[in-house]
Amino acid sequence: MGTRDPRRTEIPPGTLDMLILKTLSRSPMHGYGIAEHIHQMSEDVLEVEEGSLYPALQRLLIQGWVSAEWGQSENNRRARYYRLTASGRKQLERELSDFNRVIRAISRVIRTV
Repeated sequence: MGTRDPRRTEIPPGTLDMLILKTLSRSPMHGYGIAEHIHQMSEDVLEVEEGSLYPALQRLLIQGWVSAEWGQSENNRRARYYRLTASGRKQLERELSDFNRVIRAISRVIRTV
């Protein structure tokens, strides 16, 4: 049985797509870069596993929220780079709005005595 790092937290259900879209709003990235960005920006709390990342990217491609093309990574390896589309930007705005509404509601509930 493996031990779990107590500083790492599961990504809440329904938020991985939003985190990926937000990451790609900065610039196109390959899968490993997306996972690393989320990990670093969360101060090592969130870790995106390959088994979650690539199916999510495939869903986003099918939805038309991201596009992909092959290119060379920083270490001269072939990598698939993902880019946010115009409809992906609109989806990101919707998801951020919904997420913020839910966070505010949760905050109201846990602040009550």
